[in-house]
Amino acid sequence: MSVTAFAPETEARLAVARKVADAVLFEGYVLYPYRASAAKNRLRWQFGVLVPPGWGADCEEHSFQHTECLLEPKAGAALAVELRFLRARRRTVQRAVTGGGFETVSELRLADRVLVPWDEGVEERVTAVVPVADLLAGDVTVAVERPAGTDQETVLDADGRTAGRTVHRYEPLTGRLRLSAAELDGPYRVLRLTAVAENTSDWNPPAGRAADRDAALPRSLVAAHLLLTVDRGSFLSMTDPPQWAKGAVAGCRNLHTWPVLAAEPGRTDVVLSSPIILEDHPAIAPESPGALYDATEIDEILALRTAALTDEEKREARGTDERAAAVIDLADSLPPEVLERLHGTVRGLREATGPNAGAGFPDEHGVPRPDTPWWDPASDAGFDPGHDSVLLDGRPVRAGSRLVLRPGARRTDAQDLFLHGSGATVEAVLHDVDGVVHVAVTLDGDPGADLRREQGRFLYFQPDELAWPKDDD
Repeated sequence: MSVTAFAPETEARLAVARKVADAVLFEGYVLYPYRASAAKNRLRWQFGVLVPPGWGADCEEHSFQHTECLLEPKAGAALAVELRFLRARRRTVQRAVTGGGFETVSELRLADRVLVPWDEGVEERVTAVVPVADLLAGDVTVAVERPAGTDQETVLDADGRTAGRTVHRYEPLTGRLRLSAAELDGPYRVLRLTAVAENTSDWNPPAGRAADRDAALPRSLVAAHLLLTVDRGSFLSMTDPPQWAKGAVAGCRNLHTWPVLAAEPGRTDVVLSSPIILEDHPAIAPESPGALYDATEIDEILALRTAALTDEEKREARGTDERAAAVIDLADSLPPEVLERLHGTVRGLREATGPNAGAGFPDEHGVPRPDTPWWDPASDAGFDPGHDSVLLDGRPVRAGSRLVLRPGARRTDAQDLFLHGSGATVEAVLHDVDGVVHVAVTLDGDPGADLRREQGRFLYFQPDELAWPKDDD
């Protein structure tokens, strides 16, 4: 990987953002149970895959990412940009043959691991530092060029003898990063910064064959994303801009990526443009024990499941990829105090007592106050569950009506069947968007009825599942 290093002060500005960017780069790289044979690991890389333009218009992936964000530069400002992606390196496995030479095999079984064919991800970076004045003068283009290549690695057995080798093949890859800026009208000096990352590889599927994603991946920029930082100036939040900038933000085009402020909270000099939608100032959970590559899972559960794999499953995982092997070693070595730290972590606390407790509807966490209605009168204009009614045997059923439950007509919930013949009090009559009527009730004699009324948590039945008590007939 050849790349021009940033100045130390630039690297320092990017330090926090890089941790999140690394998580984006490797999200879904290899999923639990971390074996190449697992079905979920046969479709590789779901985020930010920039495919060759010639792969075909029918595919659901794209050859470019288009980022636009707002920048307030100061005099003499310079923009540092880093395009980061993985390059797929295809690995085949060969076994040493008696008498010399090697033969390609589907697996190579060793004492500590089972090597199998696999696409490895090699980190790539393309960097540029451009004065903002140059961006205003016209497009600045940075080339991405990676030649084809092959390398080999000898595999030794437990006794130090040559058991085989792995052959790693790179396909040629070309692309470009186009940067430009335009000053916007208004009382403040604000620039719309545009950054377009493109795959320009001229590869096309073989004639007469349907497009093959597996063949396109080695010629793709995988998990592509951008880091942007300005040395003098600041970026505006695209998620929560100031009032005066909302119109300008709405005019920005972001295709197949989304830019967020990525430095520590309070700083606005770094942006991460990611194919995974993030919030401003994203951060890795401080209690996370290490990279597990599967953010759709809970770290605690994932670590415990990984540690519980059989020895044979762990051997295959270790032979799948070096990063998978690191996950296995991590799960096997986690001390109890680390697992305890993962369990039941609280992200935020708020004051639950005091003179202002409960103020607001809802509160800052989206929790309604206890004294607020459990339905929204503004959005349900024309309906009033507390006063609406529905006819049952020619008589109106409304809040306060006493009925008998007859759930046998529907028979979709076994628990409802146990309530057959129970007395109930109607709390509300509701109409859904399809015009179906639902009657909310509480059970007579239920000691938690008052709590259900306070929370708006009722049992629901349709009119044909209800009957009037016999003494009302």
